[in-house]
Amino acid sequence: AFKAAVLIQRWYRRYVARLEMRRRCTWRIFQSIEYACEQDQIKLHNFFSYLMDHFTPSSSKERDFISRMFISGESFKEAELEKYCDYESLEVPDSYTGPHLSFPLLPDHATALLEAFKQKQQLHARYVLNLLHETRKHLKQLPNITHVSTCYSEEVTVCGDLHGQLDDLFLIFYKNGLPSPSKSYVFNGDFVDRGKQSLEILIVLFTFLLIYPKEVHLNRGNHEDHMVNLRYGFTKEVMQKYKVHGKKILKMIQNVFCWLPLATLIDQKVLIIHGGISDTTDLDMLEKIQRNKFISVLRGKKRKESNRNVEIQEINGESKAEADPAGNEAALSLCPQPRPTQAPSMANKLEFSRWVRQTVQEQIEWCRRLVDISESEDEELTYSSMVSLTDLDGPCWTRQEEWKQILDILWSDPMPQEGCRVNTVRGGGCYFGPDVTGKILEKYNLQFLIRSHECKQEGYEFCHNRKVLTIFSASNYYEIGSNRGAYVKLGPDLIPHFVQYQANKTAHTLTMTQRQGFPVALISRVEESAFRALREKLFAHTSALISAFKAYDKDNTGRITLSNWATAVESVLHLGLPWRMLRPQLVRSTADGMLEYKSWLDDLAMEQRSQEHIQSSLLEVIYRNRSNLETIFRIIDRDHSGLISFEEFHQTWKLFSSHMNIELTDDGINDLVRSIDFNKDGNIDFNEFLEAFRLVKQSQ
Repeated sequence: AFKAAVLIQRWYRRYVARLEMRRRCTWRIFQSIEYACEQDQIKLHNFFSYLMDHFTPSSSKERDFISRMFISGESFKEAELEKYCDYESLEVPDSYTGPHLSFPLLPDHATALLEAFKQKQQLHARYVLNLLHETRKHLKQLPNITHVSTCYSEEVTVCGDLHGQLDDLFLIFYKNGLPSPSKSYVFNGDFVDRGKQSLEILIVLFTFLLIYPKEVHLNRGNHEDHMVNLRYGFTKEVMQKYKVHGKKILKMIQNVFCWLPLATLIDQKVLIIHGGISDTTDLDMLEKIQRNKFISVLRGKKRKESNRNVEIQEINGESKAEADPAGNEAALSLCPQPRPTQAPSMANKLEFSRWVRQTVQEQIEWCRRLVDISESEDEELTYSSMVSLTDLDGPCWTRQEEWKQILDILWSDPMPQEGCRVNTVRGGGCYFGPDVTGKILEKYNLQFLIRSHECKQEGYEFCHNRKVLTIFSASNYYEIGSNRGAYVKLGPDLIPHFVQYQANKTAHTLTMTQRQGFPVALISRVEESAFRALREKLFAHTSALISAFKAYDKDNTGRITLSNWATAVESVLHLGLPWRMLRPQLVRSTADGMLEYKSWLDDLAMEQRSQEHIQSSLLEVIYRNRSNLETIFRIIDRDHSGLISFEEFHQTWKLFSSHMNIELTDDGINDLVRSIDFNKDGNIDFNEFLEAFRLVKQSQ
């Protein structure tokens, strides 16, 4: 009996270990593909940014288009934005059966919204715009770092990424209770993208924020960025749900996002940020940055940087003319430099700060006229601008330094090694080690950090000797059963208490017999989904893989060793996966340890072949580029209509041609755009855009 028990125990441990190994491999696949996609987004954005920096508009029309291409949220002044998004002009028809909102909001309004969204109802565009308008007004009064105390409530609940998964938010409220004067919440960014109900999550969170402004706190995440939204689905979601007023809603949301606070501090001891920190993170600087200037954190604009340098020179008593005596005389004659008024006494610090601000603003306006750049938004006294004005003796930072501070806290990840290095996996932010964490905690007298930004299998994870806590609240993030969601509760003792959950309707309907084998079936289902995504990735790089395989096949036998196969695949995909361990799921076993790589690639092509019978090489290119093509399409489609107008295409082509040194007349561009417009309706939809790409690759 004893030997039998030992054998059963040994068998069971091996079985559990194999399951855990499969689960970890599946996880690595999902995470590697996700981060590779983020790298593509940043590379694509950098490409467009490069074009903009090296393109000189030849007319005011071209200049306006370029400014709209990436600065859509900044191109409206305060009054213009309110006029453009005028909710009062929208009438709610009698046939509307959804929830109604009136301001100031009451708890009953929030309850009505939750019930309406459970019934798949949609809030009228007038109420959405009104809510966004009121939210923006409230956020503008908040500091960059929100201070929360556990003295006023029994505990503070911190939630991580939700990513448009409304069921997870419902489950959190069901388990933990709705926000109230005794129930405080901190939502740590990434409310939108990937999931299908991002807008509903925003509406619910903004509603509770206005009802309980002292109990509900929102941090900005890296997905609260209109450039990221173009790729990951939120822009598309809004336009599909609000076809008529979607553009106005998106415009307001972009502006609301840039006003979200950057961090939350609980009892001066626990710092909550979305991504992480770096060795240059400075909370004092973060508190004083004018956060609304960074509509998209993905770009640090060079032209804006020059304006910031002018501001620094003026504060230091150095004029633009002194800094650049060989300036443009013609421009100077057209735009005479304003002469500053007599400086007041330093004794009256408030009066002196107003004088400095007015003088600097006049000088900046003069410089903008020289380079023909219009101001993005009227300056106004918000919390952050007041902080910067009352501390004139402090250091002055460049826009690049401020941008890096925000980029690091939104995009960074912890690592087990010491030090701080560039986050090449995501393409933005950095990796920070336990020594960096220790220095920040010691410098600001903190106990630990709470961050999100990374999906964790159990919904949470400690690292850096339990000094960094990652919390992730979107369950089933990659696939049903792939991970749990979690939230953490902190009381006055600041000891974290975790609640895990899985918003999985499939699991709730299983019989008892099915539940007994559920973990195995679930792992198999998630594993199958992961390998399907990985095979798509392999197929999308067929041409590059063939070249890599041939480098090991010196005699052109069409066969390589399995070890060389693993090395070649990693050299092409750069996913950092354990390919030798994954090989049995991707390659059929061979007797002599050799792989016929051409037949293996043919098998991959057969799996991915579509019903349209597109040739494999063409399908490969479309698979590899579809996400980038869709993002490019949305960037060109500046009014988010789902169609590219001839004018939008014309101006974008001028941008590309300047980069590629291709001379093409206006008539030539018009002929090109008409050839892409297959149905001759005067616009280019995405299918026509994709078809034109397919035809070009086919002809090549």
